[in-house]
Amino acid sequence: MEFIFCKWVFVFLLSAWLIISIASSVEGLSGSSKVRGVNLGGWLVVEGWIKPSLFDEMPNRDMLDGTEVQFRSVTSKKYMSAENGGGMKITVDRDAPSSWETFRLWRVSSSEFQLRTFQGKFMTCNVGDGNVSATASTPSSTETFYIERNERNRVHIKHKISGTYLQASTLNEITADYQGIPGWDDNVATFEMTIVSNVIHGDYQLANGLGHDKAKKVLMKHRNSFITMEDFKFLSKHGINTVRIPVGWWIAFDPNPPAPFIGGTLKALDNAFLWARAYDIKCIIDLHAAPGSQNGMEHSASRDGTTGWPMYISQTLYVIDFLASRYATHPALLGIELLNEPSAATVPLDALVSYYKQGYQTVRKHSSTAYVIICQRIGNADPLELYEANIGPSNLVLDLHYYNLFDNYFVNKTAAQNIQFIFKNRQPQLQALNNSNGPLVFIGEWVNEWNATNSTQLDYQDFGRAQLQVYDSASFGWAYWTLRNAELHWDLEWNIRNNYLQLSYSQKTVSFRSVLWLGLACSLSL
Repeated sequence: MEFIFCKWVFVFLLSAWLIISIASSVEGLSGSSKVRGVNLGGWLVVEGWIKPSLFDEMPNRDMLDGTEVQFRSVTSKKYMSAENGGGMKITVDRDAPSSWETFRLWRVSSSEFQLRTFQGKFMTCNVGDGNVSATASTPSSTETFYIERNERNRVHIKHKISGTYLQASTLNEITADYQGIPGWDDNVATFEMTIVSNVIHGDYQLANGLGHDKAKKVLMKHRNSFITMEDFKFLSKHGINTVRIPVGWWIAFDPNPPAPFIGGTLKALDNAFLWARAYDIKCIIDLHAAPGSQNGMEHSASRDGTTGWPMYISQTLYVIDFLASRYATHPALLGIELLNEPSAATVPLDALVSYYKQGYQTVRKHSSTAYVIICQRIGNADPLELYEANIGPSNLVLDLHYYNLFDNYFVNKTAAQNIQFIFKNRQPQLQALNNSNGPLVFIGEWVNEWNATNSTQLDYQDFGRAQLQVYDSASFGWAYWTLRNAELHWDLEWNIRNNYLQLSYSQKTVSFRSVLWLGLACSLSL
């Protein structure tokens, strides 16, 4: 049965290759063309994995905002715990750690921290009796502690206001009443600290960790050098006609955004529009980081991995209005993306649809032709949920992000299986969406990288060809993630210069080779 299915798919694609099709075009682009774009990721919204050197001068760089830590008493061998995620006294009575024993850091300085539970409660101290609990909803000096540590990751935790150290009492409670200064031997005021997770390296972590003046210096240098006019010249030369530019909500408050964010992104975005016009490239402004964070990730500027965006819809609409009013009449503007990658787990569909409808109208106040782009929720969500939402009547685009990564399904998949997935899964979905009476379809992020091991340059070339062929069929087009990246296969310029991704190709040749690839993939799967 599987052989018959593969044979049928192979024959179907071979027949499709023989059919001459007329490609749709996107208004505003030169000629009868669609978006062939690239993301300028890591430029105006910081993502530490894209450029790790931004954090080189960070003191205590493993203790940034959002770092998850656990504390174990060296005397009782028990873990500090906020039972039920807070609301009562802190105990030290757990043999093994879980979510109750895990705290997220809010960094005040390189040695001062506030400790937040997974339920959003902060550790606090009653100065009068030394009781320590997880009962504060918002932090202040009373919820601030010094964390002193040695080279063995043993720590002392001192309350900022009282100046006393936390200790594990004989009643298995944490109290802030240790007398004197503890040593690093096995005593009741010494704990072993385990860093469970330190993965959020975004704008908040950089600016808050370095402090305003140092962060301003680092980011000014970065913004002036990471993307330049020469990059637009390179992109134009290689047939890229659009750039998708991620921005953060604080751009609307430039040059002096709320702390800890650093101004200067608005000037950089203005420069991008000038460079784009000079090389006949169009710009999509992508609200990548919304107030409160729409997905809890570093690229949405989350402080500690939590999502609070649904409470900030009106503030987000203000940002969209600011961007639309500033760039609506600029000849380089192609569209505005209302929100990047809202989380299906934490952003309710009804709240998102309501925002998208309001955002559409906000853009339309300033432009009747600019494309309004809405992004599919990431996680367990069907793109059809937005097709049925009736968000706007014209020039509406749905953004899908296609990665053969970030899912256990792709672990241990071979090169052939990855390519097979593009044809057997991505292509039918695109065809169904293209044929639906709904928004245009945009593959706003994809990359020529996978989990396949021992891949050769030819493997990467074939994977890239397969993706380009299929994503070329998207009615609005595609944009690669990203132009520049410390991870080389994510770096479009590196891929082009080293011939791992071939943008200039013969459609017929590529289609035929891809059909042959699918036939091989099917045979290997039997």
